[in-house]
Amino acid sequence: ARALTPQTAETDAIRFLVGTQSLRYDNQIHIIDFDDENNIINKNVLLHQVGEIWHISTSPADKGVLATCYNKTSDSKVMTCAAVWRMPKELESGSHESPDDSSSNTQTLELLCHLDNTAHGNMACVMWEPMGDGKKIISLADNNILLWDLQESSAKAVLSSSAALEGKGQLKFTSGRWSPHHNCTQIATANDTTVRGWDTRSMRQIYCIENAHGQLVRDLDFNPNKQYYLASCGDDCKVKFWDTRNVTEPVKTLEEHSHWVWNVRYNHSHDQLILTGSSDSRVILSNMVSISSEPFGHMVDDDELSDQEDQHQEEK
Repeated sequence: ARALTPQTAETDAIRFLVGTQSLRYDNQIHIIDFDDENNIINKNVLLHQVGEIWHISTSPADKGVLATCYNKTSDSKVMTCAAVWRMPKELESGSHESPDDSSSNTQTLELLCHLDNTAHGNMACVMWEPMGDGKKIISLADNNILLWDLQESSAKAVLSSSAALEGKGQLKFTSGRWSPHHNCTQIATANDTTVRGWDTRSMRQIYCIENAHGQLVRDLDFNPNKQYYLASCGDDCKVKFWDTRNVTEPVKTLEEHSHWVWNVRYNHSHDQLILTGSSDSRVILSNMVSISSEPFGHMVDDDELSDQEDQHQEEK
C-alpha cells in the first residue's frame, strides 16, 4: 500500500482508508476502524478492480464517498486515471466484527463517475474542497489543474475551470493542497522545485516560490490555524515553512532527515506539532512552537482544567 487517508466526514469513529498496490490481483481498499475504548482495530475490505491505487481521498461531507487515482493499462500504455466511488451503505457506519471474519465478505465499490483526463494527462492527485459540501474537487493531471463540479449525487463530474503550467521542459505537478482558509479559494501546488499558489475563482497564480527546495518538492500542508503559513518538503531532505505573503525566504527550515522527505502534516488541534515521513525510514514529530498559532502556549486540553485547577493554569 502507498495510499492512505483519514475519513474526515466520519466524526464519531476513528477511521482510515488504505489503498493497495498489487500487480497480480484485484486491488482493494481497506476500511480501518480504530475502537479506542477497547483498543481494537477492525477492518473491512472493498474491491477496487480497476487498478493499483496511487492516491486516495475522501469527501469532507459524505462519509460514503471517496476518490482514487489508479493505474490503467490500455494499448500497452499505462495511464493514471481518477474516479469517484461510493462504498456500500452498510460499511459507511463501520463494523465491529473481528478482523479475521472480514476477508470472506468482500464487497465492491460503486463507481459514481470518472474524472475524465484523456485530454490532460496522468492524474497525480485529487483534492476535495476542505470545508465544502463535497461537490467541488480539484485534480492535478500532468501540467493541468482541473476544477470539477460533482452533480446528480456525485454521479456526474463537470469540468468547471482549469489552468495549465507553461514554460520549458516537461512540466508536471507532483502534489497539491487545498487551503482551508480564505473561504477555500486558494490551493498550493508543487511542480519540480517550485511551489505555487492559485486562486480557484480565477484559476490564476497568486504567488510563486521558485526553488523552494534544492530538488523535487514532494508534499505540502497548510497550517490549519494560521492562514498564511504553509509547510513544504522534498528531495533535498528539508522541511520548510513559508509565509505566503513574503515568499523570498522560508520562515524556518528543518534539516532532521537524511533522505527524501515524502510527507509533511500539521496536527489539526495543535499546529506546533508537525509530522514528517522520509525514505530515511524515519517518521519525525517536531514541536515548532515559535511559528505556531500559540507561540507561548503549552498543550493543555480544556478538560484537564477543572475549576480548582484554574488558578494553576499559569503554571501549567
